[in-house]
Amino acid sequence: MERHLAWDGDIAARIISEWKSREGALLPILHALQEEFGYIHPAATALVADALNIGRAEVHGVITFYPDFRQAPPAAHSLKLCRAEACQSQGAERLARQAQEALGIGFGDTSADGQVQLEAVYCLGLCSVAPSAMLDGRIVGRLDDGKLASLLTEAGQ
Repeated sequence: MERHLAWDGDIAARIISEWKSREGALLPILHALQEEFGYIHPAATALVADALNIGRAEVHGVITFYPDFRQAPPAAHSLKLCRAEACQSQGAERLARQAQEALGIGFGDTSADGQVQLEAVYCLGLCSVAPSAMLDGRIVGRLDDGKLASLLTEAGQ
């Protein structure tokens, strides 16, 4: 589980200042902010736009276009379930429904207690041991009811 600093405009301004003179600075700045804080705070849009002399709408457009950028603090745990064909053929859809029901959320959402974000991925590279999942960066192959239950328990559910 990654640890991030709480949002701080002064730290954000320092990060932006470090990157702003580089060519194509927008994406590196956004990545650096997300690495530091775990997400792109709404106040960052204006800071970045002003530093790069571009419109806030352009910054917002980039943040919302790329799915890797988060606009809210991350959940304590990230559970990724593979939805690719090899995993589907081995029962991943049923396990996906179980996870959604257990967490009370859909893919891309965070549980009400902020503990787990459920994410769909389309290959973890474990086709030979499908279905597969990843909890906080740890890959699990041959996912079944018991392993899914263990992952959910480990994530505090």
